[in-house]
Amino acid sequence: MISLRYEKIAQELNITDKQVADTAQMIAEGATVPFIARYRKEVTGMLDEVVITAIRDRLSELEELENRRSAIVKSLTERNLLTEELQTRVLAAETMSVLEDIYLPFRPKRRTRATDAREKGLEELATKIFAQEDAFDPAMEAALFVSVGKGVATLDEALAGARDIIAEWVNEDAGARAKMRDLFRNKGVIRSKVLPDKLESGMKYKDYYDWEEPVTAAPSHRVLAMRRGEREEFLTLSMMPPDEEALQILEDLFVRGANEAANQVKQAVRDSFKRLLSLSMETETRMETKKRADETAIRVFADNLRQLLLAPPMGQKTVLAIDPGFRTGCKTVCLDAQGKLVHHETIFPLMSEKTRDEAGRTVRTLCEKFGIEAIAVGNGTAGRETESFLRSLDLPKEIVVVMVNESGASVYSASEAARAEFPDQDITVRGAVSIGRRLMDPLAELVKIEPKAIGVGQYQHDVDQGLLQQALDDVVVSCVNAVGVEVNTASVQLLSYVSGLGATLAENIVTHRNENGPFPTRDALKSVKRLGPKAFEQSAGFLRIRDSVNPLDAAAVHPESYAIVEKMAADQGCSVVDLMADEARRQKIVLANYVTDKVGLPTLKDIISELAKPGRDPRSQFENVVFAEGIDKITDLISGMKLTGVVTNITAFGAFVDIGVHQDGLVHLSEMADRYVKAPTDVVKVGQKIEVTVLAVDAQRKRISLSMKKTPGEKAEDQKTAAEPSSLHPEERKIKPGQPKLRHEKKNARVAPKPFNNPFAEALKKK
Repeated sequence: MISLRYEKIAQELNITDKQVADTAQMIAEGATVPFIARYRKEVTGMLDEVVITAIRDRLSELEELENRRSAIVKSLTERNLLTEELQTRVLAAETMSVLEDIYLPFRPKRRTRATDAREKGLEELATKIFAQEDAFDPAMEAALFVSVGKGVATLDEALAGARDIIAEWVNEDAGARAKMRDLFRNKGVIRSKVLPDKLESGMKYKDYYDWEEPVTAAPSHRVLAMRRGEREEFLTLSMMPPDEEALQILEDLFVRGANEAANQVKQAVRDSFKRLLSLSMETETRMETKKRADETAIRVFADNLRQLLLAPPMGQKTVLAIDPGFRTGCKTVCLDAQGKLVHHETIFPLMSEKTRDEAGRTVRTLCEKFGIEAIAVGNGTAGRETESFLRSLDLPKEIVVVMVNESGASVYSASEAARAEFPDQDITVRGAVSIGRRLMDPLAELVKIEPKAIGVGQYQHDVDQGLLQQALDDVVVSCVNAVGVEVNTASVQLLSYVSGLGATLAENIVTHRNENGPFPTRDALKSVKRLGPKAFEQSAGFLRIRDSVNPLDAAAVHPESYAIVEKMAADQGCSVVDLMADEARRQKIVLANYVTDKVGLPTLKDIISELAKPGRDPRSQFENVVFAEGIDKITDLISGMKLTGVVTNITAFGAFVDIGVHQDGLVHLSEMADRYVKAPTDVVKVGQKIEVTVLAVDAQRKRISLSMKKTPGEKAEDQKTAAEPSSLHPEERKIKPGQPKLRHEKKNARVAPKPFNNPFAEALKKK
């Protein structure tokens, strides 16, 4: 069965059985997805994280199916119901729904109308009616079953009981259920209606007061919205195909002939559909659409989270961070280049002229005293006003002022981790510290917060929480290991996401570091309590020690490959340090000379790449975004206004954009480009700086509609530019084979922005 399982997964993922088997074995032995993808390429045949994760998840699903199959076989065996034919069907079932359909007639039942009818001795009558023979008279036969002593007082009661039994047979027929499942899946219609007494109170669901669409076409966000409306008792929701089509299918299956017995069967079939089968199939359809909607919403959330975690870091700078506030003032902290809190106080720049002047003097003094290189301002309440105040101070131009997304900062400031790090500080100080550290290194700070609290999801509280947690944990692990972790400065939270570690070993590493000082080498990690050979193998390549005596400890070269690098250096007649510094020497290396049974060209190519840029950060360059001056609140917005914004959240229907007015605007999918856009992620990413035009503003409902499309004037300018003669010689204007086509030849022409190249996000989309 195991080999068949691997074969099935291989077919689904279009890879070989061996790739699945080898990957499954490593997972069973405790290897993590990042480790397998990065350091075992020869074993897996170059599978990436997405495929390895898919193998892991599919193995889990199939294991669940096998466990259920075993439980069913055991139940049937114990009750002496398992025949050879039934066992064959059970073992051949490839999905949980098919398996349950097979088991349904034999499943122990609670009392039903059919149960009562059987106890009254009516199953024989049902069997004779179901045969639908022309010479059979149901009424005459039913008269023989009328017995007051058995609870059958009339002829009609006898026939009704027989129909109840037939209805149950129809409901439990695997073939009928398969056809109904296909009908509900392919021709089902989702219908939502508002409850009569909720017209006013349910206004947020107004779009769904009288809504219907095919099950196959309903997008994730609408399915989840309607389900939430139903759960909150504002809407009713149904998912049904056309009744007559369903009944026709069932009658074709079970009704034979045109006699009185067939008429009784037809009544039973209709009753079965209305009372049993339709309810069962609708439940399945609801579960299936919910699962599909969950998967889409979770994928959107995971994609957003990945982009947010991999946002460009400003790096090690001395930072003044401010958690803004009006009445309570702005909590201000100063952090050194390592993120250590060196000073804190509260300023009141937004209360009066006097306090504003005092706050200005304080900020200038702090910047000078602590050599501040950047100022981070939380984008919550009073954020824009505080930013305007800072920009009015005429600070040295070297000091950049940056608005920082503070979503989840309050969650961190109240967490056990924050209390442990700053036991003597209140939550406002901790929140300001978190804002400052987010500017320096978003990844290192955001991992301290539950991913669901960061606020980049779509209906995150409505989806399967277990699946959501698994997906988000996978994203955090992937991002942390892709970037790498400096072991001598990393927090417990950051270390806990490193491949092979976890919370306990992360705690042990920090404890060892505090008691014995910085780790001098990677090898010194072996002295950490409970960090054994397996954990070291899994984690070492992702941990960095930048000041180590061994230069490879600062790179992503795994310690198991150090000997290979040392041999390469020796063959070139130089040290490892010289080899890393000299590209000419590296180019002379013939990789084929270092291939072994365990190490192939994929790993050797990775090693050479890493030697060229040891410990390189895959994140892009930091870019500051400055919002339009004087546009601080929603009432400042005017239709047609062009503004700079930052993408804060992406959903299936568009992207939310911060334009600096304390209320994100929505760029609907239809307004994202002058061309057809299939998905928002094809155009934007979380944290991306974009230019938008205000379409409409509803201040009362706090809704802002934005567009990324070009205005008619911009389109006309583009056409004019394209029509102008080029100064290039005609031969120079020709596009050579393989040369990318530019939108315009003139230097000052607008060129389409280069899309964000995030291999992890791209891989996730492919999945």
